[in-house]
Amino acid sequence: MWDVLRTNLVSPLTLSFALGVFAKVIRSELSLPKELYTSLSIYLLFSLGLKGGVELSHSTLGQISGPAMATLLLGCLTPVTAYFILRKAGRFSVADAAGIAAHYGSVSAVTFIAAQQFVSSAGTPAEGFMPTLLTLLEIPGIQIALAIGAVQLSRQSSDGTTRSVDENRSLWSVMHELLTSRSMLLLVGGLVIGTAVGVEGWKPVQPVFEGLFKGLLTLFLLEMGLSAGARLNDLKQTGLFLLGFGILMPLLHGALGAWLGSLSGLSVGGCTVLATMAASASYIAAPPAVRMTLPEANPTLYLTSALAITFPFNLLAGIPIYYQMSRLLCA
Repeated sequence: MWDVLRTNLVSPLTLSFALGVFAKVIRSELSLPKELYTSLSIYLLFSLGLKGGVELSHSTLGQISGPAMATLLLGCLTPVTAYFILRKAGRFSVADAAGIAAHYGSVSAVTFIAAQQFVSSAGTPAEGFMPTLLTLLEIPGIQIALAIGAVQLSRQSSDGTTRSVDENRSLWSVMHELLTSRSMLLLVGGLVIGTAVGVEGWKPVQPVFEGLFKGLLTLFLLEMGLSAGARLNDLKQTGLFLLGFGILMPLLHGALGAWLGSLSGLSVGGCTVLATMAASASYIAAPPAVRMTLPEANPTLYLTSALAITFPFNLLAGIPIYYQMSRLLCA
């Protein structure tokens, strides 16, 4: 366990992230242009979709059906458990609990990519259809948490009125935004293209979308470190409970993901990646959805928890822990 953790801590990915955090701590002027960040995110997501589609092109329905069902179950369980703990143990308001739960029900694509690279480096690569599972987990977690928040806020309305009509329009708007978002279109579009062209069609573009992948991912994580470092001061406002939640909730969800992954027949690498997806917290797709449906939710709470607590924890220590869980469960 400690050998795996040490190897992860000295990888270019985690060290680049740490450099970005350190740059913000010492108030360095280091920054990446917004256009570069956008370009890197487009490249990484499209590459991920393409490679997953190529692998999916020679996967059978029997291979993917079990993991897909496990993934959908995770998408239902993770937002509910997060909301329940935040409400009962943390005493958060309905809006804040639902807003944070939406982030923990969704997926961090960057954490997913880091887990893919980790298991490949460990010699236990995940199944090629994992990007398909990523898209399956992306939407349910957000929508379930938002639905819980909308229903509870409607019940708590002090004047006896409901927000059902407006909420229905808002939920449809959120659904449209999620389905047509940049990340969803790149992932799903890449999957479709990769599945259509297959291995032979992949070969001409493979040097671009696979050969450069690790290097550009390292640069992207430098930018993520800068973003996380800029929010370190927000930890003073969020309190010790949210700090503990941002670490313990991923461990709980990660264990659940590894267990369901092992039951569905995934390999050690696949279980690790599924556990990481369940343990991650979205900070790209979830924030605009929460702002649209639950404007009462405090952005400092859900952004700081997802980006400044859970993301660094998963990147530095969480992924190796989920790997060890998966090894034990798949033994």
